[in-house]
Amino acid sequence: MASDSGDAAITSIISEIEYGWENGDGTPFREHFLDFEGARYIESGGQNEGLDDLVLNHVEPEKGAIPDLQLDFSDLEIHYEGEDFAWAVVDTRIKGTIVKSGRVLDKAGRQTFLFRRVEGAWKVVHTHSSSRDYNPKK
Repeated sequence: MASDSGDAAITSIISEIEYGWENGDGTPFREHFLDFEGARYIESGGQNEGLDDLVLNHVEPEKGAIPDLQLDFSDLEIHYEGEDFAWAVVDTRIKGTIVKSGRVLDKAGRQTFLFRRVEGAWKVVHTHSSSRDYNPKK
């Protein structure tokens, strides 16, 4: 059951999360992620357990490690199951230079966000992303 207001809210949340990643800003994560025991966020085989682990050990330090980080979420698809559960899938593109090694990243992949409506607001309860070296189709 799609809803224009749900689509607008979820689209806005994902946009704010994209901004947070690029800028090493944990604020959108703390605002839009549901912090609960057992929360896990998975990225290309690694995982963060809990919101503090994600923000303090991944989001915020990543800006120092990759100061020119560019993240692009595109081709957003939103799906609903009932009125209080949704998931979104986006294409991802990640670019930047790792300070420590000078290695240039250019990766593409997909990310899934699971949402639950809590007290009238959509909250991210889980994410899973996977990427590989960018290889444009010829």
